[in-house]
Amino acid sequence: MVSATVGRGTAGTALGAVLLSLLAAPAQAATPVAEGRTNTEQVAAAGALAAPDEAGLRKVLRTALWQGAPGAMARIDDNGRVHRLSEGIADRATKRAMSTNDRFRVGSVTKTFSAVVLLQLADEGKLQLDKSVNGYLPGLLPDQRITVRHVLSHRSGLYDYTNDMFARTVPGFESVRNKVFSYRDLVKLSLKKPRTNAPGAAYAYSNTNFVVAGMLIEKLTGHSVGTEYKNRIFEPLNLTNTFYVHPGTAIPGSHARGYLKPDEAGKALVDSTRQTASWAQSAGAIISTAHDLDVFLSALLREKLTSAAQLTQMQKWTTVNSTTKYGLGLRRRDLSCGVSVYGHTGTVQGFYTYAFTSKDGKRSLTALANTSNNTTVLNTMYRTLEFAFCGKSAAKAATR
Repeated sequence: MVSATVGRGTAGTALGAVLLSLLAAPAQAATPVAEGRTNTEQVAAAGALAAPDEAGLRKVLRTALWQGAPGAMARIDDNGRVHRLSEGIADRATKRAMSTNDRFRVGSVTKTFSAVVLLQLADEGKLQLDKSVNGYLPGLLPDQRITVRHVLSHRSGLYDYTNDMFARTVPGFESVRNKVFSYRDLVKLSLKKPRTNAPGAAYAYSNTNFVVAGMLIEKLTGHSVGTEYKNRIFEPLNLTNTFYVHPGTAIPGSHARGYLKPDEAGKALVDSTRQTASWAQSAGAIISTAHDLDVFLSALLREKLTSAAQLTQMQKWTTVNSTTKYGLGLRRRDLSCGVSVYGHTGTVQGFYTYAFTSKDGKRSLTALANTSNNTTVLNTMYRTLEFAFCGKSAAKAATR
């Protein structure tokens, strides 16, 4: 059932960012904790979620436009009921309106797909989470103590090579827009810098970790990551609008274009849609739609992609900040109403994505702004989670 029509708004200025991680704050706890019945989860379990607040969501999307996003949209799949909201434009050249059906680059939401494949391999007895990465990829890393679990939870200490690659936003992007890297090329870039911490000692978000994850997938299966995503996730879930496009540069079909803002104020926006995304690969190169991401995360939390045991491993949390925890390629966000939601955030040049689902997988939200390098828009889009899962109480919390 569709409960909202697609909105239309005006375009604002677009802004951009470069790192695939969203809100990757410093760690407050170095050791992961097992999934338990936290206060927020007890509240969520006490009754059904409040109805989504469409008016609040639309205000968030319009605020994102006012702050510089050309377009923004949100789709909620709520146990059979569908809410679709969009504002602004998908393409600044043609002025085509943003649609919840548009394809887009999902950025670091790709990490959850990569983690799922590795947990499936663990289910098959082909992978041990607490085994050294070098046990599978001999000589790759300088420390035998770095395990698969460390990599998937961002506790390996491997330096994030994108810090240097995109120290200057547009020049950095243009230098890699059409470049094709091997996985080992990217790992070598990371190893030029000292590690950020000893294995397991602290959370430090790094795209290098999920480059290593891609190498593990290809080593253990003998196939490309794209093939494994397709065979293990895309096709079984009938995700017909989800693709791993590498090293091709185009987003197939109808899609939102992404716009990157230079670091210098007043400079022209850069259409960053076409790129190899080779600098990201298994850390961030998937293309999808809001519908497909909702289906994927719902299936994950409903144990349709891994065993219950591996999903439990995925939810052994390391604290990132007061509202965010990180498991194995999976984020948990604790909302103002006491509800916790599960999924990932994504930033790739020109696109901000929030994709999360409820504990039972019955309500899922994907929200997109086709902009980046704009922290204000990024933080505004976070509020879509509040209105999607907390309903009208989100407005009261914002007032407080």
